[in-house]
Amino acid sequence: MSTNNERHAVMFIPAVLEFHPYPLPYITLSFNSAQLLQPSHPIPSHKDCTALPSSFRISSSIGRKKERKEERKMESGHFVEHLLSSRPAWLLLLSAVGFLSFLKFSFLFLNWVFVFFLRPAKNLGKYGSWAVITGSTDGIGKAFAFQLARRGIDLVLVGRNPDKLREVTSSILAKSPKVQIKNVVIDFAGDLVSGVERLKEEIRGLDVGILINNAGVSYPYAKFFHELDEETMRSIIKVNVEGTTRVTHAVIPGMVERKRGAIVNIGSGAAIVIPSDPLYAVYAASKAYIDQFSRCLHVEYKNKGIDVQCQVPLYVATKMASIRKSSFFVPSADTYARAALKHVGYEPRCTPYWPHSALWCLLSLLPESAIDNWRLGFCLNIRKKGQLKDARKKDE
Repeated sequence: MSTNNERHAVMFIPAVLEFHPYPLPYITLSFNSAQLLQPSHPIPSHKDCTALPSSFRISSSIGRKKERKEERKMESGHFVEHLLSSRPAWLLLLSAVGFLSFLKFSFLFLNWVFVFFLRPAKNLGKYGSWAVITGSTDGIGKAFAFQLARRGIDLVLVGRNPDKLREVTSSILAKSPKVQIKNVVIDFAGDLVSGVERLKEEIRGLDVGILINNAGVSYPYAKFFHELDEETMRSIIKVNVEGTTRVTHAVIPGMVERKRGAIVNIGSGAAIVIPSDPLYAVYAASKAYIDQFSRCLHVEYKNKGIDVQCQVPLYVATKMASIRKSSFFVPSADTYARAALKHVGYEPRCTPYWPHSALWCLLSLLPESAIDNWRLGFCLNIRKKGQLKDARKKDE
């Protein structure tokens, strides 16, 4: 039979638990029940919980904190559930789409910042020790030649005018005397086939790792398609389309053999950035060919170690663009070339000068019809100025 003290202990514990306001699972008895039987520990009444051992009170306090935390979680969950259930489905769907759009925009913006301001340029020397540059006597092509020479890459300069080629060669050697330079005369609007054969002979045995197809021609000024003379139309197609195609076909076999190389084809915002370029139809179409030609070659040869890229500049201060003074949105040829070389070997299509990329982004937000109307008015103004200039020449 149990003693009186044992019975009191057995009766007391349920009494305390019944008195305690929190559930049984959160109360931990960390003392030996035998201690209750000792005379030095008189059994307290349920009216005086302070008489409980300190370990019991601490365990109970921890239990209460856990209980409150669980209650807050449940209240928070009920609130979210109530908030979601009280909103119509279309609003929830719209909110989800908005959130995903925000995430996408954030990712694109951070990637844009990385590409233009944080991403390191590739070591162009890894492609090969020589670079072939067409249209190298003026504008962007000439600027590319100077920038590559500064990096210690030897040059094969291709141009129509032998005097200009010699002049550019002398200027480059004055600043970069250690580089080797070869000149190849090709009239892209004339006997293109013979010129490309001369290029093949000149580069035979050279470690040509970079090809920059920059040669190109445009309209003298904006014209309606029916106003375009036969010679201008033929020249644009032959130089921009056939010239780029044949030079690439001459250079790429060596890159395939060496399993490395980089090809940069200079496109135009007239074919990519804006939906149309009225009064420059043939020029814009020729640059659209360059873009698709580059993309296809990129897919064909990326697994062979050859990076093919179409660069899409907007206005650059060059003779062909009839812009003499550079500005923030219209860089000089040298400024553009420095930015362009940082992008070689990366995306198959890019706009290397970051203000041009920002303009492209803004234009993409506008309706195409609005851009078409603006561009038509802009080009009609250029046409009017060109016609006045032709009239003055005739009067003289």
